Amino acid sequence: MKYQITIAAVLLAGISATAQLASSHSGSAPATAVASAKAAQPGPSTVALQTTGKPVVRINDAVLTDRDLLREMFVLFPYARMHNGFPKKQEAEIRQGAMQMIIFEELVYQEALRRKMTIPAVRLQQDEKKFKSQFSSREEYNAYLKTEMDGSEAKLRQQIRRSLLIEAMLKAEVENKSVVTPAQARLYYEKNPKQFEHGEVFSFQSISVLPPANANAETLKDTSKKAEDCLKQAKATKTYEEFGLLAEKVSEDDYRVNMGDHKVVKRSDLPQEVIQALQALKTGEVSGLIQLGNAYTIVRLNGHIPVGRTRFAEVRPSLMKKLQQQKTEQLRAALDKRLHQNAKIQQL
Repeated sequence: MKYQITIAAVLLAGISATAQLASSHSGSAPATAVASAKAAQPGPSTVALQTTGKPVVRINDAVLTDRDLLREMFVLFPYARMHNGFPKKQEAEIRQGAMQMIIFEELVYQEALRRKMTIPAVRLQQDEKKFKSQFSSREEYNAYLKTEMDGSEAKLRQQIRRSLLIEAMLKAEVENKSVVTPAQARLYYEKNPKQFEHGEVFSFQSISVLPPANANAETLKDTSKKAEDCLKQAKATKTYEEFGLLAEKVSEDDYRVNMGDHKVVKRSDLPQEVIQALQALKTGEVSGLIQLGNAYTIVRLNGHIPVGRTRFAEVRPSLMKKLQQQKTEQLRAALDKRLHQNAKIQQL
């Protein structure tokens, strides 16, 4: 399970047993180890990836180091691994966001310990096995273990347990409480009608015949004749697929590669000539030739939605997702504030 929180205007990945350990606490753990051991010199536009195990923050009785901070910075800006450093202009913001996140995670972990939460031994074994499977060889795993865990598998198991406790705590305090029901979404929909109003829209396909640049009178006459031939073929089509295949074959506009389909287009984005033609059609009907300057187009109406409000059934899935995301962020922020109230935090 993954959770999200906005830090320094960037969404950071949340904590799952393998995902958080693989990204936040090891992530490209092998890449971190290699970068520490044999990093090439970064360019002048980047800040180097260097750690020494130096303490960076004390949270109650726990001390986190620059290694913990760097792992979280990788989550926020993973491209640093490829470029062997962070952009100088963004490094301070990335560092601050990562600092806030490791403090939050440690406070969540300490609260899980205070509540005496536990992780089944079977689950710990499963996630340790999953974590080890990320490495391409035993040598690569050993290199990571030596660099990041002081060569101790017991320390690795403790980190996995820590991640799982953070996950369990967030599930109890955030995920389980952020569920949005259809009834709640419906209530929001009814209380905020303006958010779901829309203008007039059309969905249609087109076939266009375009004259060449600097066309003379004779060329324009040929263009007109070609457009008439296309119209006869278009009128003979009976389905979306038939019109679409014809569009791919004869049309000269950019939509020909997609069955001539423009999907949904706002009335305000269409020429008046096209609007008039579409308004005169029933769904499935094909227009006559529409002249736009020296060009010609033919449209097939697939749908027309007048000005109005989108039905609840159509917006329900996306609305429930949006409301749940908002609730999740609110609960995370409230939890963060609550955990900070009695905590002693000192950046070193």
